[in-house]
Amino acid sequence: MAVEIIMLSVLRAGPIHGYELKRRVQRTTLTSLSNNSLYPVLRRFEEAGAVTKSVEEQDGRPDRKVYTITETGRRLFSDLIATLPAKLAASEEEFLARVSFFHELSPEQRLGILDARAAVLDRGISQVRTLIAESEKSPSREWRNLSMAHLVERFEGERRWITDLTTKAGS
Repeated sequence: MAVEIIMLSVLRAGPIHGYELKRRVQRTTLTSLSNNSLYPVLRRFEEAGAVTKSVEEQDGRPDRKVYTITETGRRLFSDLIATLPAKLAASEEEFLARVSFFHELSPEQRLGILDARAAVLDRGISQVRTLIAESEKSPSREWRNLSMAHLVERFEGERRWITDLTTKAGS
């Protein structure tokens, strides 16, 4: 869904042909985007009335398909960024895609997204700490325990960041 959010965001800037849309989406995400993933999403958007497609003729070259976002697409974009479903909250990319549009959301929507991500992190911290506590102190577990301790540090670091964002997001 993060790619869909980014695609609709790019389309909000104005009509764009498929190749340029792909290039701009790839520039803003860590996920590579192939034509086999781009065009099916555009087709779904078209079928849902979120985008329209026109054909631009080019001399000596294949015609270009140009995509334009509709009002339905703008509403879809707003709906996608306004919530972070529990099943997506574990994805850092999904979370960050929404945070980058916090300026367009209400404080309540921001806090809902932050709460969903915080719940995932809290569960992760608890689960990994339990595993560390249950782990035997033996040389064969040393590297596993080091990696789990690092994971807890990462989760706790992001959790602190979310606490800071929560203070800012409520205003």
